[in-house]
Amino acid sequence: MSVSLREVAARAQVSVGTVSNVLNRPEVVSALTLERVQKTIKDLGFVPNAFARHLRAGFSRTLGLIVPDVANPFFTEVARGVEDAASKRGYAVFLCNSDESVKKEEKYINVLIQQQVRGILITPSNRDPAHLEALLDRGIAVTLLDRETKSRTQCSVSVDDIRGGEIAIEYLVTLGHRDIAWVCGPESIPQVADRGTGVTNVAKLASISIKTIRVTLMNAVQGEHAVTEILSLPKLPTAIFCANDIVALGVMRGLLDRGIRIPEQMSLIGYDDIAFATSAAIPLTSIAQPAYQLGVASAELIISECEKGEAHAHQQIKFQPKLVIRASTQKPA
Repeated sequence: MSVSLREVAARAQVSVGTVSNVLNRPEVVSALTLERVQKTIKDLGFVPNAFARHLRAGFSRTLGLIVPDVANPFFTEVARGVEDAASKRGYAVFLCNSDESVKKEEKYINVLIQQQVRGILITPSNRDPAHLEALLDRGIAVTLLDRETKSRTQCSVSVDDIRGGEIAIEYLVTLGHRDIAWVCGPESIPQVADRGTGVTNVAKLASISIKTIRVTLMNAVQGEHAVTEILSLPKLPTAIFCANDIVALGVMRGLLDRGIRIPEQMSLIGYDDIAFATSAAIPLTSIAQPAYQLGVASAELIISECEKGEAHAHQQIKFQPKLVIRASTQKPA
């Protein structure tokens, strides 16, 4: 059985209002009374009903975070940044995994609305997340995470993925590669589309051949399966660029299982620079994104909007990706 506020008051021989002050405004309670009530709370195992307090106050100190793949270490690091920044400001975070599904994303949004979250940080599953407008109508702040927006009613924190794709191909071209495979996910994923735009931009300028291999899911298993298609191409590429590190690690495993040496026979580059990239069988060259900083910046923006309301100035923050060179790339043989 849960312990009520009234039971705490009776045991501590104080009023219900005094217990409420101990919980919410301890500075107005005398030291002796504060100590007695806090001891009673501990002895009885009383847990304050945060939901009821939120109803009385008219707002909560909770945020929702919806990411496309919590199993991807990139989003794990993003979530850690969000949670750390939110915790410092006294906010809790509900973490939801959409699996790049609009239907699942909408389901979680409804759940978060029911939980009366103050704001939602989200990496939308498509380029036109019109369903987010309903949140603004309800007075729930929204910040796009790992996605740029042109909207004047929302904040966003993103990385220049077009530039990231350009950096990867520019580096491979500098090494001397002319035949490159681009292993990516569905075009409907905005980050994939933007990185692909960067790939195409440089390929046209350098007049090189790019072979696009699409996987249905951005995971290691799909990356390993992509190797079969790569090796069946009429002309074998000398380098492979993958849309994220998880796919790249799957490609690496597929190549090594077939006896193809990396980087002597095939250079390989990923995207995200997750922690596993450095400890792979062959340390992976990657395009780094500041995942933790993305999380921190997005949390700070949405908390600012939650607390300042109309006085909050919406911002669109864009980080720049960086090339991290390791052992998986070299000049073609």
